[in-house]
Amino acid sequence: MSLNPVVAYISRSALRHNLTRVQTFAKSAKVLAMVKANGYGHDAVEVAKTLINIENPVDAFGVARINEALVLRQANIQVPIVLMEGCFNKEELLCASEQQFEIVLHNKEQLQHLLSTTLPKPLRVWLKLDTGMGRVGFNQVELSEAINQLKGNANVIEPFTCMTHFACADQLNDERSRQQLAKFNSVVEANQPLLSYSCANSAAIIANPNAHFEWVRPGIMLFGSSPIQDTVCSDYDLQPVMSLRSIVIAVRNVKAGETVGYGARWTAQKDTQVAVVAMGYGDGYPRNAKDGTPVMINGVIYPLAGRVSMDMITVDVGLNSEIKMGDPVTLWGIDELSGEVLPAERVAGYADTISYEMFCNLAARVEKRFID
Repeated sequence: MSLNPVVAYISRSALRHNLTRVQTFAKSAKVLAMVKANGYGHDAVEVAKTLINIENPVDAFGVARINEALVLRQANIQVPIVLMEGCFNKEELLCASEQQFEIVLHNKEQLQHLLSTTLPKPLRVWLKLDTGMGRVGFNQVELSEAINQLKGNANVIEPFTCMTHFACADQLNDERSRQQLAKFNSVVEANQPLLSYSCANSAAIIANPNAHFEWVRPGIMLFGSSPIQDTVCSDYDLQPVMSLRSIVIAVRNVKAGETVGYGARWTAQKDTQVAVVAMGYGDGYPRNAKDGTPVMINGVIYPLAGRVSMDMITVDVGLNSEIKMGDPVTLWGIDELSGEVLPAERVAGYADTISYEMFCNLAARVEKRFID
């Protein structure tokens, strides 16, 4: 029995299933699995071990920064690890070389750091092309110049990989994605002998087969959440990896006209009962979740009633629910009693956020328990 009422159950079988879905969508592509931000809040080391100790493992892992990569290496994860933001000084480059991390170059300064540093071992390089995201990346002219400067350099291993990132891949049939892919294809045509290619994040893996190329980069879909706007995991046969659960810690009678919670935001429209759940923004539950946000108690959906506080939420369960202290609650994921799914995407919609943020915001005091 857990001494912590709030537990995030992390399903290894769901992770394996979702990887199989990636491999089904992009049959001929290698898989660069994104495990940045501590595996989207799921525990990067455990996620990585799950995704390599299987019959058809991932080919590499992607992290944002070098400290995230070091955590994986220290856990004896020996598959390729790509630094998606690259290196920013000589010390990071030397560390990347020693650990044999692969690096993304996305600006001239990073390129010059690489060219001017003597490395003990050469590095594999990914070159980022900005086709319309507008954050980081070379333009097409700068990319060609970078390729010419890197060719034959002792610090790098050829061939290189060229990558880009879609701004609106989650919006089906968006014209901007077509324009970005057209720009990328022009680079493909100009540099085909020198490069392999990578465009597709989770959304493009599902929605844009023409963008799969040699490498796909799944993130959120590995964790069982839909990357496509206004859809949920079951729409693409994805299984929630995280099921966030707690318990009821009190049930109170509330009369019509009485208010509940900070700011007296919620007023009972009729006599009812309110279940108090051990869950709050101190656990990572979104504070701006609206009244009506779905909460599952004893396998039944009830509406959130009142403002989320640090340690508690309140749920309108009606007069005849028979809910009592200690009853199980599912905040998102798979309900243990009913087996039904409360999609994190659905909860996120009530909080004007996305499932990515909810997973990443899970607090340290929430116990993570891996299950098969």
